[in-house]
Amino acid sequence: MPRTSHDITVPDLTGRRAVVTGASDGVGLQIATRLAAAGAEVVMPVRNPRKGEAAAARIRAGHSAARLTMREMDLSSLASVSSFSQTLLDEGEPIHLLVNNAGVMTPPARQVTTDGFELQFGTNHLGHFALTGHLLPLLRAGRARVTSQSSVAARRGRIRWDDLQWQQAYDGMGAYRQSKISVGLFSLELDRRSRAQGWDVTSNVSHPGVAPTSLLAARPELARDSEARGRRMIEWLSSRNVLVGTVQTASLPALLAATSPGARGGAFYGPQWPGSAGGPPGEQRLWSPLRDIADAARLWSVSQELTGVRFG
Repeated sequence: MPRTSHDITVPDLTGRRAVVTGASDGVGLQIATRLAAAGAEVVMPVRNPRKGEAAAARIRAGHSAARLTMREMDLSSLASVSSFSQTLLDEGEPIHLLVNNAGVMTPPARQVTTDGFELQFGTNHLGHFALTGHLLPLLRAGRARVTSQSSVAARRGRIRWDDLQWQQAYDGMGAYRQSKISVGLFSLELDRRSRAQGWDVTSNVSHPGVAPTSLLAARPELARDSEARGRRMIEWLSSRNVLVGTVQTASLPALLAATSPGARGGAFYGPQWPGSAGGPPGEQRLWSPLRDIADAARLWSVSQELTGVRFG
């Protein structure tokens, strides 16, 4: 692929409130920066306040008028998600954009959340399911758009219904694929249910392609003491703008899905080069695992039972 620069125009978001998970680093930080630059008030729920403050300082360094609100939240704890959500509910301000972006990837050994769920399924999917459900009154008040971040890993794989928590024969990538398929199925089911029940919330799915983000770095908290296999090759390709994206371009599909006046509920957005690893953002056809409406309805029901969160 030739060297080129990709970007989109983010419309004026003055007077709008956006919540972005995972905004302290990587793609999430890029998304938060662009939303703040467009005039939105950006709420940054972060697990690590020190890291969150550093991210907010970086945004303000480039955009002195940025309106940022930092709150503590750990997606791997349903109690933490509930506490954060209650704070926003108490404030009572409508939410116009919710970007479910945060995630963890491939711990080498099985780990669990505070509530006993497999870490990737519990954080990437159940945490965001609970967050969106708790915030539904504010999302309805803002006639919000919800954009949830899936992954190229969701092109293949399946929901392991007989062992959702990977208690038998744990496979880190298999569990990651399941979590990101779940994110996509949930997002599409949310849009269907919103249309059916008149919630005035639109929901779509994005994926960032492939880029050298911190998901691939050494992560001691995940017991991963060295960078993920292939990271150096991804960095090399990214630096030459070949096949894969950069951290900046990887943020564009979610930004397009969340802010473009033409972005549709129930649609899927990602990089447009062959293989979907890089390139300019655009709408694309749903991958096979995301097209199963029966799986989506089943996952919704199971997720309600596991989290105790009901929508509407």
